[in-house]
Amino acid sequence: MPTVSVGRDCLFQALGRSYTQEEFEELCFEFGIELDDVTTEKEIIRKEKHLETEVGGEDEEEVIYKIEVAANRYDLLCLEGIARALRIFIGKEEIPIYKFREIPRESMLQINVSKATSKIRPYVVGAVLRGVSFNRANYNSFIDLQDKLHQNICRKRTLVAIGTHDLDTIDTPFSYEALIPQDITFIPLKQVKSFRADELLEFYKSDLKLKKFLHVIENSPVYPVIYDRNRTVLSLPPIINSAHSALSLRTKNVFIECTATDLTKAKIVLNTMVTMFSEYCDSKFEVEPVEVVYPDDRQFEDCTSEGIFKGKNIYPDLAVTVMDIPLSVITSPIGVSLGVAEVIPLLNKMQLHAKEKLVAGNNVITVHVPPTRSDILHPCDVMEDVAIAYGYDKIPKTKPKCMTTGGQQPLNVFSDKIRGEVSRAGYMEVLTWLLCSHEENFAMVKRKDDGAKAVTIENPRSSEFEVVRTSLLPGLLKTLKHNIDHRRPIKIFEAGDVVCLDGTRDVGASNNRRLAALYCNVTSEFEEILGLVMRIMQVVRKPHEPANDNFIRPSNEPEFFPNRQCYIIFKDKQIGAFGVVHPEVLEKFRIPDPCSFVEIDIQALL
Repeated sequence: MPTVSVGRDCLFQALGRSYTQEEFEELCFEFGIELDDVTTEKEIIRKEKHLETEVGGEDEEEVIYKIEVAANRYDLLCLEGIARALRIFIGKEEIPIYKFREIPRESMLQINVSKATSKIRPYVVGAVLRGVSFNRANYNSFIDLQDKLHQNICRKRTLVAIGTHDLDTIDTPFSYEALIPQDITFIPLKQVKSFRADELLEFYKSDLKLKKFLHVIENSPVYPVIYDRNRTVLSLPPIINSAHSALSLRTKNVFIECTATDLTKAKIVLNTMVTMFSEYCDSKFEVEPVEVVYPDDRQFEDCTSEGIFKGKNIYPDLAVTVMDIPLSVITSPIGVSLGVAEVIPLLNKMQLHAKEKLVAGNNVITVHVPPTRSDILHPCDVMEDVAIAYGYDKIPKTKPKCMTTGGQQPLNVFSDKIRGEVSRAGYMEVLTWLLCSHEENFAMVKRKDDGAKAVTIENPRSSEFEVVRTSLLPGLLKTLKHNIDHRRPIKIFEAGDVVCLDGTRDVGASNNRRLAALYCNVTSEFEEILGLVMRIMQVVRKPHEPANDNFIRPSNEPEFFPNRQCYIIFKDKQIGAFGVVHPEVLEKFRIPDPCSFVEIDIQALL
């Protein structure tokens, strides 16, 4: 859950009154957010730098409230959004109406897109905030919101990257292009030297903040770049903006552009930026649109904005989504009897315009979802907002009339019983990773990879997680290796899934529940593992079935010592194998003592 740090005094000023900490915690609880921590700027610095002594002097410090908000409430990632939502919730402010600045269509700013951008980041959206009044507090909040969005919905700039510019320092129209790195040269933000794009990425590999984003474009043959009419670079998304168009406290007109690989998320991000900070414009909650022009007449989707800006590729899309929801759909899941006259004020408190509508004699509520509430996707989301505004603590505890009883899956119940039997035999359960290296899964246990069995990870984070395991043997041997100094005998087991390629399944692979046990001692003790197998086959046999001692057959598996291994047969089907682990396998895992091992497909025993 994201945590937003806001100054207590600035927040109370925005709310129009002061609260005690207990009062504010109560307000947060009622609204559905949480006051997670109360600290100071110096205390935050001290913790970040792991200092034992306090930072700075003894001057009175500003108290910082750390507020935890829902991950899908992007409108609450800044002080402006939290304060506005709480003002509306307590009835101090009406729900704002976001509108376009009225300008002639021919005067609209344009972003011209080149065909090459489709190779790397195909989408771009933009907007302008005119007559912004910045001070130190809201300027910092503006920058901080960008960082929060980059970490959240933008997925560390891989899906969307935000660029903000002083419009008065650049000339329109703008162009969004994709060029080879050697053709892009500019002075990046907070630098005085001009860099070529490839040199810049090398330079930022030592930057603690920006090096995390270099991978997004560094392996691409072309880099995205935004120019103004004079070929002045505005930004190299998603890495850095240009120093030429940098914002300052003196900035009055802000141009916001978002480049993206996901157009829907780009629109949400742009909407969040302009709706949160248009309150500082000369004309409050007014936004100037920008038109995006594609070279091949691409029109990704209709813009549903009203008035003269209704059309294609015009952003931001400040359209209001309208939902007609029957009253019963809202109140029944909550479990309280509320009338239309009670539900509508609750929705208005949550920034959702609502009014009554009669449809065939049924009570229906028409809900208008503003562009700030991208989290409202379904009537269930509206129902949740009503429950929050009503108060979860006020909802009476009731038992549903039609009650269904859930339970464990039969395979899980059976697995637990098998675990119990093996534990009673003196084995200790371990849990190992589902992923392992290709070498561990095949070469180290003397198996060959025919390419038809193991699921391979396309971009593994390390060489230790290259494939999904097809056997539990490597995991148990690695566990034994790391505990080799333990007193003998060592008896461990695992009941878990392996994954194998399966062309009959829609996902191309299937899970299989296995039981594996490993016995390590100064001698192999083949009979120890055989005894465990006999006990398992005994307990899974149905009471009325006669005992069957013919459940093992000779095998020839490469991971076991020749002539010291057997297959396990159940209902004329091979369901596993056991034997003495081959010395070459033990040597590769650096295990000095002999081991016996069994692995059984326990799904086949059900």
